[in-house]
Amino acid sequence: MQAFDLSGKKAFVTGASRGIGRAIALAYAEAGADVALVSRSADSLAEVAKEVAAFGREAVVLPCDVTDRDAITHAVRQAVEGLGHVDIVVNNAGGSNFMVPFKDLRLAGWDKLMRLNLDSAMVVCHAFAPHLLERGAGSVINVASVAALGAPFLAPYAAAKAGLVALTKSLALEWAGSGIRVNALCPGWTATELNRTLWEDEQASRNTIGSVPMQRWGTAEEMAHPAVFLAAPASAYMTGQVLFIDGGATTA
Repeated sequence: MQAFDLSGKKAFVTGASRGIGRAIALAYAEAGADVALVSRSADSLAEVAKEVAAFGREAVVLPCDVTDRDAITHAVRQAVEGLGHVDIVVNNAGGSNFMVPFKDLRLAGWDKLMRLNLDSAMVVCHAFAPHLLERGAGSVINVASVAALGAPFLAPYAAAKAGLVALTKSLALEWAGSGIRVNALCPGWTATELNRTLWEDEQASRNTIGSVPMQRWGTAEEMAHPAVFLAAPASAYMTGQVLFIDGGATTA
């Protein structure tokens, strides 16, 4: 369908080596876009690049630690040089590798999750701003989380994702008149490699999705399809919005 066609588009996707980021990169390639793949693991990116090529699209592999500001700036420059230009920017890299009561939180842990989940996206947007504004077009998609609404024992992660939603809305307002759209995706519980220990354990899985009305985990592909929508002409009149893809968990 023309409304979801990304032929000729160029995308930049962080956290593209696995999970939701990989699914988004492949969905973009399937829809016709060339993709700059960003992640720390060069070997994993090379595998994703082969899958992108199987769709007949070009892949630019950019190993990069998104918590390193200079590395991000370099990766953005390489993406523009390698692809010629960039139309779609997806800030997907993020996550949390710990849960802890707030009173026991180490401040270094707070700083680490802020750098990974909020600062990295800010730096990517800042680095791309001159390019996008000069072109007068583009779609920025920030992958936040349902945790942005609050999550016990995940205060730094939740605060970072809430900040990412606020950044999304702020840039949407600032850039709307320049032809650049900025939206956010908020995935719910999604079965990826990062939380395999939860969804493979029957009891833990049942407890985790107990409050999800659809009573199941989401898949990475189910997060990628809305990302195609936000990048495509189908959402041309949409900016500053936050899509919750969570099986109904935030409906109440």
